[in-house]
Amino acid sequence: MKHKWAFKKLSDVCDRIGDGLHGTPEYVDGGAYHFVNGNNLKDGYVSINEATKAVGQEEFDAHRVELSESTLLLSINGTIGSMALYRGEPIVLGKSAAYINCRDVDRRFCYYYFQLKGVNAAFYNIATGSTIKNLGLDSLKSFKLPIPPRDIQEQIAGLLSLIDAKIHLNNRINEELEGMAKLLYDYWFVQFDFPITAAQAAAMKKPRLEGKPYRASGGKMVFNEALQREIPDGWEESTLSYICDSVRDTIDPAVVDPATPYVGLEHMPRRKFFLDAWEFADSVKSLKSRFVKGDILFGKLRPYFHKVVKVAINGVCTSELLVLRAREKQFEGLVGSIVFSDLFVESTSKQWGGAQMPRADWKRMEEFRFPLPPDDLLESFNVCILPLWKLGGANQRRVIGVRIAGIGTSSGEALSIESFTRLESAWIARCC
Repeated sequence: MKHKWAFKKLSDVCDRIGDGLHGTPEYVDGGAYHFVNGNNLKDGYVSINEATKAVGQEEFDAHRVELSESTLLLSINGTIGSMALYRGEPIVLGKSAAYINCRDVDRRFCYYYFQLKGVNAAFYNIATGSTIKNLGLDSLKSFKLPIPPRDIQEQIAGLLSLIDAKIHLNNRINEELEGMAKLLYDYWFVQFDFPITAAQAAAMKKPRLEGKPYRASGGKMVFNEALQREIPDGWEESTLSYICDSVRDTIDPAVVDPATPYVGLEHMPRRKFFLDAWEFADSVKSLKSRFVKGDILFGKLRPYFHKVVKVAINGVCTSELLVLRAREKQFEGLVGSIVFSDLFVESTSKQWGGAQMPRADWKRMEEFRFPLPPDDLLESFNVCILPLWKLGGANQRRVIGVRIAGIGTSSGEALSIESFTRLESAWIARCC
């Protein structure tokens, strides 16, 4: 049976809606209460880092507002729409963070409803300011949202909360995998402490050193003039163009299957090696670039944002992304490790073209120099690192699968990825 959900003003279903301190508090080093603004609200949590300032008891008492387990925090200045569920953190709010004390609506339902693209766009439309947008409290209080029966609110919020928990766990696992891969690359190709092979140990006349770290165990190092550094004996200087291509496989959207994954610059995470979001090509109008599973996508616009991912799917992407591909299978691990490294991204960022909208230039990127090991070590490196990336890619596909599996049709039928966007549109239409 289809429910008709009444639309009500947010102020009608909440006890209080307000914002934080309009001013600068007196900060205290080591204070017990963190001063939180909209930029501290991320993915449902209050994010505290080393840059977050703190205040003491006196400031907290002077600017305290009533927050509880029914409170939703919302960014209303600058970046609008970032949210956190208040979990009892010791905080003082700044003016860019609004608090919404829910009464007749589940705060988790509001949290998920406010994430809908149409709702977030509506927030921006009613916000004031040309340079820095501000969502006024009066506009927020007057904003109308559908209010299903409480049990339906809880069912929707409970289901999506479970999905979010699974996604959060999968993302944590991938962070560990990324860390392991980066550490492996650093040991082998920066510190040169890769495991000594049997042949190397024999050449050193120390067979007992097989499997030990090369440089730390006294492996021979030679000075390379081109790189201006010492590298292991038997290695040579190379450039990125020797092991990697920038692929330009342009495709007309008219011949693309609408269910094909489409990756835009907005889908690219910063400093994360695995892609966890994309759209579908049904809305693509202009020419796009085609990529295949195993390619590396590199964000050209403002390369210092470090938008570099290894894709575990086939699809199409915006022309603002470079599609990079290893020239040979043996180079796959090294290519991914180099282009994701801080050193390479920093080098690329220093070479950009364009003052207003800096872009990476492949002609300069391909000249990046690095020490290249013998083939047998490249193969050994692949054996170690490619399984980590394969697991990470599968894990991120699972994130998308979790989102889909948590939502079924009225008959309980499982949904395909292709049908998920249609379901999402139908749900938005029903709610909005």
